[in-house]
Amino acid sequence: MIINDPATLAEVTAQFESYERALQKNDLTTLDGFFWDSPQVLRYGVGENLHGIEMIRAFRKARSGGSPPRVLRNTVITTFGTDFATTNTEFLRENATATGRQSQVWVRLPQGWRVVAGHVSMMQGFS
Repeated sequence: MIINDPATLAEVTAQFESYERALQKNDLTTLDGFFWDSPQVLRYGVGENLHGIEMIRAFRKARSGGSPPRVLRNTVITTFGTDFATTNTEFLRENATATGRQSQVWVRLPQGWRVVAGHVSMMQGFS
């Protein structure tokens, strides 16, 4: 198995960057498109456990204003073969002292690269 095949890494990096742009714009349609359209997809957030695409969509729709502005740091993207990848990053929100963390599992499906599992958390009291 090839780890970080350059072409695959470039594809996933582009998807990750597009996801971040859509998140900052609160582009709900684009954000939904990054997630696997399945009851098996999950996203564990700072204050919610979302199982299935319908719960993820409902969460985003109900969230007023979208994600607070943030700056990413220490991003690590790793591909395994040509159809599986992980993305991990730390983030700092404006006017916050806690460091956030985001992890995603990406899989190349017939529809393209999709997040099949995501996790967001905050390290309270740490920066």
